[in-house]
Amino acid sequence: MKLRIGIVGCGGIATGKHLSALKDNGDLCEIVAFCDGFVERAEAAAEKFGVEGAQVCTDYKELLANPDVDVVYILTPNISHSPIAVAAFEASKHVMCEKPMAVNTEEAQKMMDAWKASGKHFSIGYQNRFRGDVQHLYEACRNGDLGDIYYAKAHAVRRRGVPTWGSFIQGSAQGGGPLIDIGTHSLDLALWLMGNYEVESVTGTVFNKMGRLPEATEGNMWGAWDTEKYDVEDSAIGYIKMKNGALIILESSWALNTLDVREAEVTLCGTKAGADLRNQSEVVYNRGIHGRLMEEKFTAGSEPWDFFGARNDAAFLEAKEWLTSIIEDREPLVKPEQAFVVTQILDAIYESAKKNETIWFK
Repeated sequence: MKLRIGIVGCGGIATGKHLSALKDNGDLCEIVAFCDGFVERAEAAAEKFGVEGAQVCTDYKELLANPDVDVVYILTPNISHSPIAVAAFEASKHVMCEKPMAVNTEEAQKMMDAWKASGKHFSIGYQNRFRGDVQHLYEACRNGDLGDIYYAKAHAVRRRGVPTWGSFIQGSAQGGGPLIDIGTHSLDLALWLMGNYEVESVTGTVFNKMGRLPEATEGNMWGAWDTEKYDVEDSAIGYIKMKNGALIILESSWALNTLDVREAEVTLCGTKAGADLRNQSEVVYNRGIHGRLMEEKFTAGSEPWDFFGARNDAAFLEAKEWLTSIIEDREPLVKPEQAFVVTQILDAIYESAKKNETIWFK
């Protein structure tokens, strides 16, 4: 059985992550439809990754009306995730949506309601769960090697890493800046590794200090951004208290004068041991043993191809697991309910910062 894929959004996240991963999972799927507001982008993607005669359009409703499409990939700016997903479920399609699920809790709830009514499969693009280092740490957590994990830090800090393409720096399209863009990955990892989604309260601080400063663009990895258009935060901090007393501190930034730069990584502190994800390829465990404090390092293979030439990078494994979950009619590794809690927390950090008060969860 080959699933037939329709792509909505043929920009950077499509060409940089999903399309090659789907093509290399050719035993499970084929891409039969491409939609983008810029028709030339859809045409280019169709020519390189699509089947012969693949549909090309600029209106996602045309793609959703295509009976040959089984699965829809939503790879568009955040503001459009919810309406496209709701329409896709109503059209009886399975949905893979890029992170974050939505710009706020209200929009995410619409997606959840439509998904539950549809009977279809649904997942969110948190590919970092599929990294070798993360999988190793996940197994250690599930095995109880760290004991009771009661404190975590979710790291999403860039020194100068403001995206200068698309609509990233415009809140009207994205719903926020680094918190919703890269903070979402680190928070997802922390919650998933801890196995804890029961939130008691959230307190947040949002900074708009550097985005409007022309001199702050010096050294940005993608060149100078347009400071006149920049209207999202440049950094944000979240203090997340769980119902069992555990605490998560989430740090996110695109522009921050710091040398402590880490992204899509977490620090976990448990009663038996601690662990740090480092360099997106290592886990460093720390504990006391035989009267001494010690550190133990696990390094995941860094090559995206194994000895026999098969891909094993996170993007490929994400696509493989998701497509297989549909074929086998089971839950995907990244469950919608988990992604919904991530969106709730991000939304609460923004709300807390705006109101200058703690947000309490029911």
